[in-house]
Amino acid sequence: MREIPGRRRGNRFRRGGGTARLDAALACAIGRQWPVLPGVGLSTGRSGCACPDPECVVPGAHPFDPGLLAATTDERMVRWWWTGRPTAPVLLATGGRAPCAVSLPAVSGAQALAVLDARGLRLGPVIATPTRWALLVRPYTLERLGELLHAQEWVPSSLRFHGEGGYLTVPPAGKGDGQVRWERPPAAPARSATPWLPDVGTVLDALVAASTSAPGGGSRLAY
Repeated sequence: MREIPGRRRGNRFRRGGGTARLDAALACAIGRQWPVLPGVGLSTGRSGCACPDPECVVPGAHPFDPGLLAATTDERMVRWWWTGRPTAPVLLATGGRAPCAVSLPAVSGAQALAVLDARGLRLGPVIATPTRWALLVRPYTLERLGELLHAQEWVPSSLRFHGEGGYLTVPPAGKGDGQVRWERPPAAPARSATPWLPDVGTVLDALVAASTSAPGGGSRLAY
């Protein structure tokens, strides 16, 4: 096992000389107690991903080494990872005590947020990429999710559920990261309080409706 450097003196969240991704990782792991790990990152290869798969569909933004089970809230490990790999994407391991999420294509996601806002429903953080939006929700079990889906007449295949054993790419706190940004940022103060999260059951109906009304019936699965 590699040696893990001890905690540095001074501010718990490094200010001067820190990177946006390290700050985002610390905000998740320490401020919110959400387990994180670095994504595999990019290379100059054909796929753009540093993993061995030449046809990787999520280049850079997935676990590889370390694997998903290594996700942690330990400050020393987080600092060690991003000190050595400052450009690595920040991956949030979903489920357990961490948030789960429901994601859908970007067009449907914008429609869903408009519907939820019109209904006066309170939303938690929302992560947006050019192709998909993910709404963070309270942790749910597979049994609870199964019951909710069973109650629906039809669930578009474009909806994805990020629970135990899943992950999401987290944007740098307060900034865009090219392909990843906060459409709805975590409630302030981000580094000292766990953001409020809605129950998956309160948002699922609107997400299904938005996906169904999207072009193509919401059946197209886009990464």
